[in-house]
Amino acid sequence: MPATEILLPVRDYNLAATLDSGQVFRWQKIKNSWHGVVGKKFVRLTPTENGIHAATAAPVDDWNFLREFLQTEMDLAAVLKTFPDDAPMRRAVAACRGLRLLRQDPWECLASFILSSTKQIVQIRQIVALLCERFGERLTPQPPINNELFYSFPTSQRLAALTEAELRDCKMGFRAPSLLNAARRIADGTFDLEKIRALGYAAARAELMTLRGVGGKIADCVLLFGYGFDAAFPVDVWIERALQELYFSRRRASEKRLCHFAATHFGPHAGYAQQYLFHYMRTKLK
Repeated sequence: MPATEILLPVRDYNLAATLDSGQVFRWQKIKNSWHGVVGKKFVRLTPTENGIHAATAAPVDDWNFLREFLQTEMDLAAVLKTFPDDAPMRRAVAACRGLRLLRQDPWECLASFILSSTKQIVQIRQIVALLCERFGERLTPQPPINNELFYSFPTSQRLAALTEAELRDCKMGFRAPSLLNAARRIADGTFDLEKIRALGYAAARAELMTLRGVGGKIADCVLLFGYGFDAAFPVDVWIERALQELYFSRRRASEKRLCHFAATHFGPHAGYAQQYLFHYMRTKLK
């Protein structure tokens, strides 16, 4: 029967590390719960002794959308076993135990990371929130939480119909033309986000990088968080710093050396390892 709440049984799941580790930008913690939007559904997530309690504003027929988003069914222990057995990785796993990679909607993920360029997480959240408030769909019914309104992420079709000036008014600056270009190419069918799923990692990365404003780092973020390409290893300033300080502390490695190291050292779930290093570096060692 449709219900507004469910308990998702899962072990070793750290909601705080997962939702606040730079993968997503629309979740906020209120008391002991995390509030956000998945698709067109408001969701409140609360960690419990036996798993995650999820609640929505409207009854839900099928909760698989949330299991998929949260990746509660994946075997985290098996992934962790593939990590290199070295001191930096062991410290990162111990510090961020239970961190998971989410599986996001590819369009929302792509648009969000286009907006992330040269921005800090708090700034990205502000831009995304403003974009959703102005051009997203207001969710109904609304949950009674601090009188705050919740919105879906605007579709590519909605953004494609806007002007660059309207997007710039959301404080995204030079990122506006890139977001508008991506929205229009996806809306008119000249770029197919679904096609990415059937490609190998290298081909999928190259395809995403044909979009304006999408370099290697953004492409890897989209592949990792939107499609589940665990070989993707996004390298930003935090990861570069982590690799330099944790693995090359005695001598500074070149960018080429770091990329080769990242591609060969961390195993088949390198992207997972990257997220542990990223969150560890950003929260424990900054």
